[in-house]
Amino acid sequence: MTVSTVLTPSMTSSNSMSSGYCSLDDESEDFTFFTAKTSFFRKPKHAPKQSETKEEEERGGAEELSEEEVRAKIESYNAQVSENGMNLAADGSFTGFIKVHLRLSRPVTVEGNQGRASSEDQDGEQEERTEKRTSFYLPCDCVKQIHIGSLTTTSEVIQGLLKKFKVLDDPRKFALYRQTHRDGQDLFQKLPLSEHPLVLRLIAGPDPEQLTFVLKENETGEVEWHAFSVPELQNFLVILEKEEAERVRAVQQKYTIYRQKLQQALQQHSP
Repeated sequence: MTVSTVLTPSMTSSNSMSSGYCSLDDESEDFTFFTAKTSFFRKPKHAPKQSETKEEEERGGAEELSEEEVRAKIESYNAQVSENGMNLAADGSFTGFIKVHLRLSRPVTVEGNQGRASSEDQDGEQEERTEKRTSFYLPCDCVKQIHIGSLTTTSEVIQGLLKKFKVLDDPRKFALYRQTHRDGQDLFQKLPLSEHPLVLRLIAGPDPEQLTFVLKENETGEVEWHAFSVPELQNFLVILEKEEAERVRAVQQKYTIYRQKLQQALQQHSP
């Protein structure tokens, strides 16, 4: 089946990314950004066990579907949801919604407060102000629903999410994973950049137990520090210095309390 692009009104807006991209679902909720108050290397509340999380290495693509199979699956999918169903176009393409869980353990660089636009000085020369950047932790495991098309690729989904949150980091630092549950275990598979998430959603159905999309750091082993800009590296140093100072204060306070208790014990035993 040849799937072509469905042009929707949202695709003509400034949020459109390519011929296969539809739009990001504009929601009214406010997203709270968390600064690095605790630790630069955020630790999970409970360390995951090996039996609970695994990385699947296989890279199987979505199965080929005929036009009749697509129509039947869309009808079955829409019968299981009360809203945000999938829409089939006359040319065989379709659009729908997917939810992406953001599970980022490191801070991201976002647009800060910008100064005035370029102004003209007395000599008639244009003065340009540099863009301010700030590093934040995105809310842990927040969920973003986006509206995409059947030709929207994994790469476009990642770029759209970063654009929605005004993240300035290189999209190559992130990866989209498919999470499935099997035999009581959470299995993660990194999606190829050319994969079509909406097709995977259609095949799996709306049940999140069968398929959940997760945006995480693109783990390649060692941290690729050369991929960060100088302002980002400088900001990381500031965060590390704050973390170090907090830990030093915590250790000093701990031993101050021990010292006070020892002194009290000595006073009680003194004649």
